[in-house]
Amino acid sequence: MVIAIRQLGPDDAEAAVTVTSTAFLERPDRAGVAALIREDWDPARSWLAWDGTLACGTFRSFETEITLPGLARVPAAAVAAVTVLPTHRRRGILTQLAETEHRAALDRGDVLAILYCSEFGIYGRYGYGPATRFGTWTVDVRATHLVPPTVDEGTIEYATPSDEAKAQVRDVFEAWRPSQVSEIRRRAVDWESRLGLRPDPWGGGWKGFLVLHRNSAGTVDGFLRYTAVSKEEGPLPGSEIHVQELVGLDDTAETALWRFVTSVDLVAIVRAGGRSVADRLPWRVTNARAAQLSNVSDGMWVRLLDVRGALAARAYEREASLVLEVTDPFAPSGAHRLALDATADGSTCTATDRSPDLTLPVAALGSVYLGAHDLRDVVIRTGVDEHTPGALAAAAAAFRTAREPWSSSFF
Repeated sequence: MVIAIRQLGPDDAEAAVTVTSTAFLERPDRAGVAALIREDWDPARSWLAWDGTLACGTFRSFETEITLPGLARVPAAAVAAVTVLPTHRRRGILTQLAETEHRAALDRGDVLAILYCSEFGIYGRYGYGPATRFGTWTVDVRATHLVPPTVDEGTIEYATPSDEAKAQVRDVFEAWRPSQVSEIRRRAVDWESRLGLRPDPWGGGWKGFLVLHRNSAGTVDGFLRYTAVSKEEGPLPGSEIHVQELVGLDDTAETALWRFVTSVDLVAIVRAGGRSVADRLPWRVTNARAAQLSNVSDGMWVRLLDVRGALAARAYEREASLVLEVTDPFAPSGAHRLALDATADGSTCTATDRSPDLTLPVAALGSVYLGAHDLRDVVIRTGVDEHTPGALAAAAAAFRTAREPWSSSFF
């Protein structure tokens, strides 16, 4: 039977619950998840695959924007709830869903599509590349402390999660994200979930501690969310703090929050998951060996939709003038041939019929677009054709950034 792809209809929430919960191996509060879908899924951005009257796949996105190298921001489609029933695998359903949303996103003006993937091997075939990384920092606070302060670090206070607190931390985040490459705009529902202000029908809602930092003028300029696990190691305290989020508008606020969380009584270990692998935490402590990085993994994946617009929008720390042929099944001709003139002060990218210096797949470009990876490494897996000697090295140097990008906004 032919699979039909349709936008989410007013009566499709229950069907979407069945598909997503089955594919994600969950048994949630069905009524609660259905209510969440009706409230939070944008029908224009949400797609169901139908095998006759049976829903067998889902694919949706929400509107956001992302900060690029050079700190420009462009609209992006944040993709989530990508599922196909186990009974309907290997029928091209996900391909149909992805192509439908990608075309709609491009028509809406989204420059990129972004996602976090549950399985590494799925999304490369749809033009996505792993573009950021994250890891877990573990600090043994029995073996170190933060470097002594040299300036007034302001004050720390606990806050009860509430609408007022939500507004405070949202304002801090909104002031911070334009300065952080690869960070995205969050929705109201994201803040409510992160602060435990709404029921979680999937189970496991956040129940933790919220801390605010105020600068010397009394303005809130940082926040910390954490949970704790009570433990004992013989007669000694051995509890752990698990940091979910730590954001400061400047180095002073961020350091003060780290100083606070690593000095809480009864705590032996502080674990901060989902952090940048380039976090400066080891330089903030007196004993860098007590701050260890682990569980490094791919983070956000990027799919360039408007390839020309995406290349023109970001800045480049090293100059390059290259003709790139970007193979992309999404393109009408199967490829984009573009002349990129990249500089730190600005860049141009135009369609051209000149001979290419480099031919590479759009997924490879997605992996290097935000600056985290060396193109020479990426193409080991994706493949590349270098037509002009030195073009690969020049492109690798142009796309790489000195500071590794990182997004704190898992979705």
